[in-house]
Amino acid sequence: MKHLLQNLPAVAVVLLALTPLASVAQQTEVSGQVRGYWNERMAGDAGPVALANQWQGGTAAVAAASAATVQAELRANASWAGLTFSTTATAQIQQVPGGNADTQSWFNEAYASGSVMGWQWSAGKKVVSWDVGYAFRPNDMVQQEVRRTLVSEAVVGRPVLLAENFTADTAWSLVWANPTQTPSTNGSQEAALAARVYHRTGAVDWYGFARHGDRTGASVGVAAAWVASDALELHASARAYEHMTVSRTTASGSALVSATPWQPTLTDAGQQVLVGGTWTSESQISVLVEAWHDASALSDSQWNDWAARNQALPLWLARGAPVAAMAGNLAWQANAFGAASNLRQNNLYARLSWQRERWQVAVDVLYTPSDQGTINTFSLGWTGERFKMDMGLRSHGGPESAVVRQLPVQRQAYALGTWTF
Repeated sequence: MKHLLQNLPAVAVVLLALTPLASVAQQTEVSGQVRGYWNERMAGDAGPVALANQWQGGTAAVAAASAATVQAELRANASWAGLTFSTTATAQIQQVPGGNADTQSWFNEAYASGSVMGWQWSAGKKVVSWDVGYAFRPNDMVQQEVRRTLVSEAVVGRPVLLAENFTADTAWSLVWANPTQTPSTNGSQEAALAARVYHRTGAVDWYGFARHGDRTGASVGVAAAWVASDALELHASARAYEHMTVSRTTASGSALVSATPWQPTLTDAGQQVLVGGTWTSESQISVLVEAWHDASALSDSQWNDWAARNQALPLWLARGAPVAAMAGNLAWQANAFGAASNLRQNNLYARLSWQRERWQVAVDVLYTPSDQGTINTFSLGWTGERFKMDMGLRSHGGPESAVVRQLPVQRQAYALGTWTF
């Protein structure tokens, strides 16, 4: 923490470098926030990463080590000649115990917008988040935002050309995402054309989605959100895709390989489906429940093969294989954890929260029925006029064979303070 405080001037230097972006906006709107947080992470003692390090220490560094972080975020908006310029920039300094402080800065958003012939358009780096789900969003075709992060941060947008048209109850959105990327680019950086239509009918919001990616081809989706009463809201989302970019392994059985066998690949056609709902009482107690299926995630049989390989690889030691080779192959098995946006294909999620004046407490559980794994999170927050405090805990449960019990990080705690200006 001492080294972190010594490097705080670096944050100020980065922000000063960003002030030209705000100078234009001083006549309109400038805002921001400064926040500091500590994230304590505890490594697990099960799974391929833990086993690799047991056989040869340091083979696989546990990513996301405990760290203290200070972030300063600046938002600026300016209007000139019928155009609006919007920018969000972040400067960060992070200190890992025993390591050097790391200073970074980036643009979350930087785009221009205007209107022509009844259409609103935007060009630049912008957050374009779609769909109605909370824990998972099948039709988030542009942003592809990571959901349920332990500490929420400002999302980093995608390069887009965006056109939108609005009427009283209907809206159209047309997007060219990542227009400068090459056809070989994967994942959220893939160049794609996407469209969304929204229509309100009484208490129901209807959505239609379409996307065509340079590599992944076509996909279409629908979603709906229904406010059934003052207390009850129901929502659902479904997407059918031609391909999805995921990571898959070429290694089978216990064979040792000399390079990581996990590589980006395209899935066959598949579907993603989510259903959920929220109930809120007059005393501000809220219950959110969602269930979803993601065919792009590893199947049960693929996870079974993965577990069998984890057990078979250490047997090479009795055959005289180098320890480094066996440990390295085990460490590569951790690539399975990031193979798709979900660990398991079928998931259940529940969140219970209570709002009381300036305080909010919440407990949520992500449950994977295939192996009875759970990810349990508790959070507590207090919000003032300009200052906000948050803290929380996250732990993984279930049998030792559950995938979540084999993740490199098993328990996390955080404390966060945010001052807005």
